Amino acid sequence: MRHRPRNDLLAGLTVAIVALPLALGFGISSGLGAAAGLATAVVAGSLAALFGGSALQVSGTSGAMTVVLMPIMSTHGAAGVLMVGLLAGLLLMGLALARAGRYMALVPAPVVAGFTVGIAFVIGLQQIPHALGVPPHDSDKVAVVAWHAVMDFLARPHWWAMSVTLIVAAALLVGASLRPTVPFSLVAVVVVTLVAELAELPLARIGHLPAGLPAPSLDFLDPRMLPALVAPAIAVAALAALESLLSAAVADNMADTTQGDRRAVRHRHDPDRELFGQGIANLVTPLFGGMPGTGAIVRTAVNVRSGAGSRLAALSHAVILGGIVYLLAGLVAKIPLAALAGVLLATSVRMVEKDAVRAMFRSTRSDGAVLVLTAVGTLTLDTVLAVILGLVVAGALALRAIARNVRFDQEPLRHDLQPQHTVEEHALLAEHIVTYRLDGPLFFAAAHRFLLEMSEVTDVSVVVLRMSRVTTIDASGALVLGDAIERLERRGIMVYVSGIPDGHHQPLEALGVIARLDGEGRVFATTDGAIAAARERLHSTGIVPRLAG
Repeated sequence: MRHRPRNDLLAGLTVAIVALPLALGFGISSGLGAAAGLATAVVAGSLAALFGGSALQVSGTSGAMTVVLMPIMSTHGAAGVLMVGLLAGLLLMGLALARAGRYMALVPAPVVAGFTVGIAFVIGLQQIPHALGVPPHDSDKVAVVAWHAVMDFLARPHWWAMSVTLIVAAALLVGASLRPTVPFSLVAVVVVTLVAELAELPLARIGHLPAGLPAPSLDFLDPRMLPALVAPAIAVAALAALESLLSAAVADNMADTTQGDRRAVRHRHDPDRELFGQGIANLVTPLFGGMPGTGAIVRTAVNVRSGAGSRLAALSHAVILGGIVYLLAGLVAKIPLAALAGVLLATSVRMVEKDAVRAMFRSTRSDGAVLVLTAVGTLTLDTVLAVILGLVVAGALALRAIARNVRFDQEPLRHDLQPQHTVEEHALLAEHIVTYRLDGPLFFAAAHRFLLEMSEVTDVSVVVLRMSRVTTIDASGALVLGDAIERLERRGIMVYVSGIPDGHHQPLEALGVIARLDGEGRVFATTDGAIAAARERLHSTGIVPRLAG
């Protein structure tokens, strides 16, 4: 925090200017009111900055959280929303103590990249009404809101709002490329506000602000409501964890690209500490009448792009918002919404890391497909569903790739070749004994393919299955292995098994796959032992006569 305090304070001021209308708007949308949004931005923003695991994360209200809270508000009222926030805070702290945050590292890079692209489009489309100077349409779909805004503008075009938005956005994009350390967003907003006031331009302003924050209170607690609020609290905690950790991961990636060689320390968030910080924030915020909060990708992106280097920026953003509420509400109320739309449009453009996206598409078609699917899901569904969809598809594609690596190869009969046996006997044995080596995981995704290949084995008396290179066996793979053995034996082919790795006996024994073979002496530690036993069985049954050595 002492490394570049001036840059952090300027970034915090910039984020505070951007966060103010978002906090007010999301608070009103949730049904709790503007004061609840401000309380979340100030209280949750400061506590998450102090106790969270990301140096760059900015926490507060979010659009996805607002959508989740609206039905809770309509069913249980304000007290229900506050209790849900408190319960979600406890759940998040429990997840942190269980060290569940580390599993977010398993989220594939294409999912994170697609999430970032999708959020960038959502942010951009959200600004269209303010950028065109028209009232936003009442819909929770940003594409619908943007479409109606364009139609309303074309019916009655007026150019002041669009001009201000384009000027501010251009100033940020051009200025940031020339002088990255200068807070052009703040400069542009101040200049546009002064010009709009002096020229009395017909632009919509932020408008009246609440005079202060509510006093802390526990009056909302009602134990009788707890059973009905457990499920909503789990949903809110899941959303807060997912959004916060993804936002923190996005912030790390953006910082690496933005700061380059100027970066003193490589930014990497601590996921478990981040969950703990979000838990404390959501536990305390309801005492001040605030709604549940999360790490906010919009404000976090503005924070990183404004040159933040430590948690001082996020903390100062919360403190500045608190000061604005009490001291500068009248001045901030005069900021044109079109100017803020320009800031957010420029932020959405800069959020998309073109090189990273291009690298994903160049990597594999699967990576590109997951990225596109996650981005489209974020735009058309919501963040949680989009990420879950991306994870499911990425997991399915990964399983398919792993399943394709499973090998089932026939090997020549080179084992147990002892000098006392003639070449003629080896040739005769080779006509009746065949060995197959299994490589890789024998699990549900590869089991069907294994069964098909085993079914093609014909014209032999004995099959020896070499399993020393099997890496994984699950219940599905074990059952398919047992089915394949039964099919071979129904056709008169005797099966021997060798080299089952340590740790893989359990699923085979639990499902009874090798119990009978083991009882009949057809399970061996080595392939040589299995072939020797098979040779003796063939000799004893007369299928292969003994030849003189």
